[in-house]
Amino acid sequence: MTMANGERWNHNIHYHPRILGAVPDGARRALDVGCGEGMLARELRRTVPHVTGIDLDATSVEQARAYPDDVDYILGDFLTHPFEPASFDVVASVATLHHMDAATALARMRDLLRPGGVLAIVGLARSTMPNDLPRDLAGVVVGTAHRARKGLWRAPSPTVWPPPETYRRMRALAAEILPGSEYRRHLLMRYSITWRKPRD
Repeated sequence: MTMANGERWNHNIHYHPRILGAVPDGARRALDVGCGEGMLARELRRTVPHVTGIDLDATSVEQARAYPDDVDYILGDFLTHPFEPASFDVVASVATLHHMDAATALARMRDLLRPGGVLAIVGLARSTMPNDLPRDLAGVVVGTAHRARKGLWRAPSPTVWPPPETYRRMRALAAEILPGSEYRRHLLMRYSITWRKPRD
């Protein structure tokens, strides 16, 4: 389901502006990890000249390639695909880390960034009860209000539930693997990690 004006909405799309706002000035190459049918990759292409999207799901990649754009879509495994190290100014990922070993994926994303490049992630994690219950309940209320006004678009990509890592664990992994990164927990059952790779 989409809005009357044709715009899509779901909990992941809601946080696309966090990814797009993190793109550094002058970025030339971007990688969208777990690109699905390419919505974020196409948004990145508006400001970044060379965008690559990679995903393991053949149906999603086929849909992405059907769009009239010049994004390079790869059907493959991000963890093993032979990308050149330090070859991207932006590495972005939305709702993908919970499909992989998070520590391994974060290290791989870090290594693919050029010095001065930015890693921008929006992800899902598992709540810990009772600590996360108030925030989760508030998120349900807000999410329901959004859906009532905007509808809910369901992506064709496979889902994994529940996420294997907790929010607390994802915060710890970000601090360990990406020193100086910014971790934020968001209301609509998501977290974000933003990190700029040091130039030295």
